[in-house]
Amino acid sequence: MKEREVRVRFAPSPTGPLHIGGVRTALYNYLFARQHGGKLIFRIEDTDSHRFVPGAEEYILESFKWLGIKFDEGVSFGGDCGPYRQSERRDIYKKYVRQLLDAGKAYYAFDTPEELHKKRDEVKNFQYDAHTRLQMRNSLTIPAEEVQKMIADGEQYTVRFMIEPGQEITVHDLIRGDVTVKSDILDDKVLYKSSDELPTYHLANIVDDHLMGITHVIRGEEWLPSAPLHVLLYKAFGWEDTMPQFAHLPLLLKPEGKGKLSKRDGDRLGFPVFPLEWHDPKSGEVSSGYRESGYFPEAVVNFLALLGWNPGTEQEVFSLDELVKAFDITKCSKSGAKFDYKKGIWFNHEYILRKSDDEIARLFAPIVANNGVDTSLDRVRQVVHMMKDRVDFVKELWPLCSFFFIAPTSYDEKTVKKRWKEYSKEQMTELANVLNGIDDFSVEGQEKVVMKWVEDKGYKLGDVMNAFRLALVGIGKGPGMFDISAFLGKEETLSRLKKAIDVLG
Repeated sequence: MKEREVRVRFAPSPTGPLHIGGVRTALYNYLFARQHGGKLIFRIEDTDSHRFVPGAEEYILESFKWLGIKFDEGVSFGGDCGPYRQSERRDIYKKYVRQLLDAGKAYYAFDTPEELHKKRDEVKNFQYDAHTRLQMRNSLTIPAEEVQKMIADGEQYTVRFMIEPGQEITVHDLIRGDVTVKSDILDDKVLYKSSDELPTYHLANIVDDHLMGITHVIRGEEWLPSAPLHVLLYKAFGWEDTMPQFAHLPLLLKPEGKGKLSKRDGDRLGFPVFPLEWHDPKSGEVSSGYRESGYFPEAVVNFLALLGWNPGTEQEVFSLDELVKAFDITKCSKSGAKFDYKKGIWFNHEYILRKSDDEIARLFAPIVANNGVDTSLDRVRQVVHMMKDRVDFVKELWPLCSFFFIAPTSYDEKTVKKRWKEYSKEQMTELANVLNGIDDFSVEGQEKVVMKWVEDKGYKLGDVMNAFRLALVGIGKGPGMFDISAFLGKEETLSRLKKAIDVLG
């Protein structure tokens, strides 16, 4: 028998911004597909028309474009199994609803929301199942002619799947092994609603996965309770031979405390839970995103890949190609993964170090320009070379490096009190004369002359260098002093020294 091509899917609902947990699910599907030479399909599950949010679909697509996670077919990508948006597949689903009804594996239910609510009040832990379905208003308790008349008269109905009690259902899971449940704990789930002529997630999901040839369903742990129902639906349609293999991923947990990671955790602790900034069209609320917060997409991907999966080695920094080679779905954890957002910051720092000075300079240059500085990219690159190891984000460079481009207009009081001694004016005046006499103003050229002068004069090196730094920078920070003065050049260095001598005295 010919082995089937691996086909996996990511199928979000356009109900708002894409949560970072959804990004990880898509990433694992991508890694699995690429590793097996298969295809990744992008499907939109929009059968719940009441929850649709304008702009959500475009947001999701833009997120993956930024992250570099590429789909092979689906909404906006094309393919032979379309349409890939569930709201455009109404007629397809109706055919399969009819198949279940004709086979006696599903039935019409006419219970109104009010009737169901009343029943739940009457019966503790009420479940619509084999024990209660004959007490309800459905095609099992209403004569067939009356059922057809009710439908013809436009009475609203749902179609429910008939689950027989006393069965053991086993879900084969690549991460958790075999999971077996009794059918008695399942209710007769609604598969179709006449109100909007759309199926529910459960039916649409199964039909689409079958027709699109999905071989593996890799999704969040929250869908595990649905898996037994999906197994029963595959059997009801006679599709056991093409049933996909399941893999239910561990939840992303709060950084501290118990429970699932939520937007509130991000708001409270100051980290994003969405890939891109999200502007809520209803409330106007703006939620932060990883892109706008200054993260590199590669760092976000690397960080997420290791939340719930371990390569079994000491390696932490992976390119996307390296992740594809190393990924093993069976090595995913069964238990939830704590969302260590500080590790995400660490990854971004690592990627800053690994990127070339030119690449970081191109990102930093617009920030320099926005602060009113007109300088060359080469000058920006020199600063980046000296300072990039000190920051986690490119945007942090300006407050740390502004002194390279703009002379200090004031001097930090604490540093002045600590570093500017009563003899600093005299020493800085002498230093200015020494520097003025140096022809080779490179780091090496300055260092050789200045260090000899300090030694000959018997000055304390710390006193000289601390006052020199204060004069050029305005505070006690920055790289080596000769790196700073060599970058500034003789004229600017002497100008700043003179001003400090005049102001600080």
